[in-house]
Amino acid sequence: MSFKAFEPDDFLISADSITAGAWAGNIPTLTEFYTSSVQEAGVSGNYYLDVFQTGSTETGAAVQFNIAFGDSNGSGSVLYDAGINGKSYTSTVFGQWQNIVLGDENNQFIFGGVTPIQQSFYAIAVERANYKGSIFPGTLDLRISGSNEIQLTDNSKDVSTVVYNEAGRVFQIVSGSGGSANAFKPTGADTNGMTISGSYGLFLPDIGTILLNASALDLPAANGGAALGTLYTSDTADNNNEKLFTAISASSNFTLNSQENITSDYVFVRARNSEFNYSENPSFISGSTGQVLYNDFINAPQTYLTTVGMYNVNNELVAVAKLSKPLAKDFTKEALIRVKLDF
Repeated sequence: MSFKAFEPDDFLISADSITAGAWAGNIPTLTEFYTSSVQEAGVSGNYYLDVFQTGSTETGAAVQFNIAFGDSNGSGSVLYDAGINGKSYTSTVFGQWQNIVLGDENNQFIFGGVTPIQQSFYAIAVERANYKGSIFPGTLDLRISGSNEIQLTDNSKDVSTVVYNEAGRVFQIVSGSGGSANAFKPTGADTNGMTISGSYGLFLPDIGTILLNASALDLPAANGGAALGTLYTSDTADNNNEKLFTAISASSNFTLNSQENITSDYVFVRARNSEFNYSENPSFISGSTGQVLYNDFINAPQTYLTTVGMYNVNNELVAVAKLSKPLAKDFTKEALIRVKLDF
């Protein structure tokens, strides 16, 4: 065994980006959508709706994303306590996402530069186990079918400066495709008679979440909406989650890709012509005299490189690299072995 210290220029750090589908099995596009009646009837069904790629009881069924509806006033669901207004399942959902995305319960959601009077949204959270580091901006293609089908994407390819908040990168959800908007925008009056414009919501790739502006989706087709019909009844289970699920299911298209940055350390192991030509294998040396048994090993040595072991300053083995086949080495040959460490 021979040792040699690494030099600073023997190390190189590189980062590679890997993309894949954001759904189970690395599939980029979902065309079928199913829910679980058991989950809907349970306590969690009051907060969110799990969506599967096949029937929830079938082999291979897995949650792909879930849908939740949040409203700052607690509208659209039954109150926890009939004597306390505004505290319901939807207000809890709203508060959770408000903390995650805005980091402050006093901040309001702003969609495309416009702050809706009706602070409500639909949250689509992609199942974390299905995607890699984050969702890949520019790959979102979500179709929502109501009285009109709208095709939504993020505006990542239209912006020169990326905006950040508590949840990481933030892009606007717009009508368009491939990360670019078209001229079709939500413009009109919401359910409170307030004129709105801006965007269809927020795309948060670093936490795998899409927040859809309920007011924009409720607009009639002529004004860029899907006439989704979100209900804001106080102390009533309006099942708004089901409304968005039906609209997505009817479109049969939800496309997303994921993205992961993998950092690699490259270590270049250099064996010059004068190095690593002798073996310390005991079979080459006489056990009684300590002399080399074979004269050829003195005059014309040849070894075969099979393994590279890397040690720290404490002489502790920290990594091992195996060659695919032995590499012949003598005074007439030099070797350069590139070792890649992924982490």
